Amino acid sequence: MPAITSAQIDQLVAMSRLYGADPSFCLAGGGNTSVKSHDRLLVKASGVALGTVDADGFVELDRLALAEIMKREFPTEPTAREEQFKRATLAARTQPGRNQRPSVECILHHLFPRTFVVHTHATLVNMLTCGRNGRAQTQALFGDDVLWLPYVDPGLVLAHTLQKELRAWQQRTGRECPLAVFMANHGLIVAGETPAEIEKSTTRVIGTIRRHLETTPAGNPFGVGAKQNVSSKDTFSGGTTSRLRQGYGGQAASSAAGAEPGAPTCAIINEAVFRMEPEAARALVNIIGPALRGLLAPQSGLRIVTFDDSPSVLELVASANGREAAMGGPLIPDQIVYCRSFPLWFEPRDGEESGKLIARLADALAAHERERRFRPNVVLVAGLGLFAAGNDFAGADTARAVYLDAIAIMAGATRLGGVQPLPEREYRFIEDWEVEAYRQAVSIAAAAAGRAAGKVAFVTGAAQGFGLEIAQDLIAQGAHVALADVNAEGARLSAAKLGPRAVGLAVDVTAVASVAAAVHQAVRRFGGIDLLISNAGVLKAGSVKTLAVADFDAVTAVNYKGYFVCVQQVAPILAAQHTARPEIWTDIIQINSKSGLQGSNRNGAYAGGKFGGIGLTQSFALELVTDGIKVNAICPGNYFAGPLWSDPANGLFVQYLRSGKVPGARTIEDVRRFYEAKVPMGRGCETADVMKAIYYLMEQKYETGQALPVTGGQVMLS
Repeated sequence: MPAITSAQIDQLVAMSRLYGADPSFCLAGGGNTSVKSHDRLLVKASGVALGTVDADGFVELDRLALAEIMKREFPTEPTAREEQFKRATLAARTQPGRNQRPSVECILHHLFPRTFVVHTHATLVNMLTCGRNGRAQTQALFGDDVLWLPYVDPGLVLAHTLQKELRAWQQRTGRECPLAVFMANHGLIVAGETPAEIEKSTTRVIGTIRRHLETTPAGNPFGVGAKQNVSSKDTFSGGTTSRLRQGYGGQAASSAAGAEPGAPTCAIINEAVFRMEPEAARALVNIIGPALRGLLAPQSGLRIVTFDDSPSVLELVASANGREAAMGGPLIPDQIVYCRSFPLWFEPRDGEESGKLIARLADALAAHERERRFRPNVVLVAGLGLFAAGNDFAGADTARAVYLDAIAIMAGATRLGGVQPLPEREYRFIEDWEVEAYRQAVSIAAAAAGRAAGKVAFVTGAAQGFGLEIAQDLIAQGAHVALADVNAEGARLSAAKLGPRAVGLAVDVTAVASVAAAVHQAVRRFGGIDLLISNAGVLKAGSVKTLAVADFDAVTAVNYKGYFVCVQQVAPILAAQHTARPEIWTDIIQINSKSGLQGSNRNGAYAGGKFGGIGLTQSFALELVTDGIKVNAICPGNYFAGPLWSDPANGLFVQYLRSGKVPGARTIEDVRRFYEAKVPMGRGCETADVMKAIYYLMEQKYETGQALPVTGGQVMLS
């Protein structure tokens, strides 16, 4: 076998990304790949995502050292054994200075007599490997072409088991390498001399299983009654068109992950099932999501919690046997690592007051922890859906996706004869395994830090200008941000540029239904809200003698009524979080104006609304303090760089020039210089000035009901 070439490394990276980016094969960055020569093995490093790996994400190992590991004697006690095994694989690195840890399955890759190896957690394969009759069905479908590995401890024991079973298979068949290896309750391994050979073998394996499923009666895997309005075909229909999935099907996790976040909750009609109507479902999500952020969190801070009520989830949580299926035990290691071994199953009560519901949820989580040792990362609510928690949105969404995959595996295995979960001894080994703790630690270390780390902010008027710059700074400081704006497309495009910790939402702050819908979408995605930045505002300058009443109403509706509506809809979310974690306080901050502190000539509609906003701020502060909510306003000076002032068609410089507000001004520059001269510090207010005020108010534990000037000395409080 010749040395590994640069072309082979390029092939390895491309192949890894192909499988790693396909959720029907890999979730949560799991799975691993390799290429080898006669004396070297390049294998994916632990903690590196397969879907985005590059050449630096692989660890080079000495195959002679790996061969020696297989000959060594190790302790029989699992913890000591795996500790020594870990040290041995680390010692096999040819470049230890890079401080990478090789995949725990590195010796499996070494043992295969082929140049390239791909190990994935393919959903369709795991419908067999997690099935009660999986081994017999695999034999019936593939004969001796596929090698079945019984479930054993990952690491050294798995390596020895593969070596033993592979040698036995070779002696039995007279062949060197099987088409594939099915690992019970784990996944799929395919080896080949080229990536094309691996893809061909994988296509054959997946296609065979898919055709077998299509000829097996579907039924209702979780015992849903005949009147239900979610069909079991949703679990197996696929629906995405990735390169790998074309030709041999998909799985539920992919179609569920693509569901519209605003999809209404299905009203499942079944005598044996709690029935959840859409409005009741929305209200319940708005209580449970914020409560779970606190109840699932460690001693400080709140977690991110995302919600899913896609068809496959509802098929489980709204079914007669859903609880029994969900609590049967974990199926594969990824489920244990990212979701914990068992979810919490929680049943709401019709008409239950929110405080009592949160208290009962807290008791249920405490009881779950006593029984299962860990608080869950997944909470299933009967008739409603799935809540998944993480340290950031990526972590929460990973837990969601992994559990959706588990639902698909449960449904498929049930359809093929029954589920075979991991026994207690095996799942406890994974729970306690140091290697998996390391993989989680790598993921946690990548989470954002900063002055707003872990916070969820809802920023209105955030599609452009001042609001967008506020959102950008919050993201840079570790927050998750809902960018809400009447310019829905602008909000979505801006959020897309900021990454997965941002979401763009359509909102008209003057319309209660619009604000309620946007707040609910933020809760569905992030679990709750810690910070409302009421920034949306409009300005129409004009004399009281000539300003149209319609223009006055429009300015007042956005600047005054809009603030009221946003607080009215957000406050219950903040209160639910405080009920769950009374020591955690949240913030409402209105971006007011210096015109809220002193009158503004020929700008009465704007100044009047801003003066009113300070009255609302003080009133809200008095009322909401019992809910752990601080309410303050920031009164910036003129933000000359933003579109409010500088837009060439309708900016304030243009409006003031047209209205004659600045005596003797003939150009926009004349107007600008006039206003800059009013500021003792000689310049307009900038976003950085306001962000310092925002962070001050968030961090100050003893300030509420204040209107904080940020005006460069133009307005001084007395």
